Amino acid sequence: MQRLLPAACLAFCWMAALSLAAQDLQVPATVRAGSAFTIPTSGSGSATFYLIGPASRTKRQVQMGQEIQVKPQEVRSAGRYLAIVRSGGTNRSVSFYVLAAAPASLSFLAHPSRIPVAQRGGIIGVTFVFDKWHNLVRQPENVDFRLAVNGGPPASQTVRSRDGVAWLRMNSGSKAGNAKFVATLRGIEETRVIQQVAADPCHLQIKAERNAKGVLVETAPVRDCSGNPVSDGTVVTFTANGAGGLSTVDVPIKKDIAQAELKIPGPATISVASGVVMGNEVKVGGQQ
Repeated sequence: MQRLLPAACLAFCWMAALSLAAQDLQVPATVRAGSAFTIPTSGSGSATFYLIGPASRTKRQVQMGQEIQVKPQEVRSAGRYLAIVRSGGTNRSVSFYVLAAAPASLSFLAHPSRIPVAQRGGIIGVTFVFDKWHNLVRQPENVDFRLAVNGGPPASQTVRSRDGVAWLRMNSGSKAGNAKFVATLRGIEETRVIQQVAADPCHLQIKAERNAKGVLVETAPVRDCSGNPVSDGTVVTFTANGAGGLSTVDVPIKKDIAQAELKIPGPATISVASGVVMGNEVKVGGQQ
């Protein structure tokens, strides 16, 4: 028993020393992408330092007992890293996470590029927040969205990002024109342009008068329900119901109005429509 005790003690001391040698290294609690930091070491002699990250690998000789300098370019990518110091057949290691740096850019998507006015929730805006190293900034940030047409009141909303993404739905405005859709974060600004166009015609009105060739029928300036001029090219349908039966003609709007000449010899009732929107009716007499 007395012979075994020194051997057991020797084994225990060897295991304790090995455990001490293999203990983890110490790194800062928080490491930001592109930030230099140091890893303290103890002991003496040369060692090999390995730094393994999501997008890089580093290997170099270091001196034990001195701090290991980790360079900014070695930790630019956010994610999990493994630092290893190999000395005399013994490894010391620590794993740590590098977080994204401060926001530096926004990727801003806006949909659609063209939309009628007064559409509830019709516009979608999505931003992705990145740091200067193109890492997604996952910590919450306040992103300000603003939508405005020249001469019209702006609409704005602040959205808290989640896992690097902030998105919202907005109503299109009541005024037609090119709307500036802006996303802003800490002085970083991205702008998209959305074309707001007139909605369906509203309150169609026509007048008609007979001439030598037939009946000239014409709309009043065509507007949507918000008062915006309806786009040229929008089709208006005139329908004549007379002794000869029913006849229709489709005419595009030009310079806010639509007009047509109908070959109607006798009395008739003329109506107007555009899509599902109906207008007034007028009656015309026969040729004199």
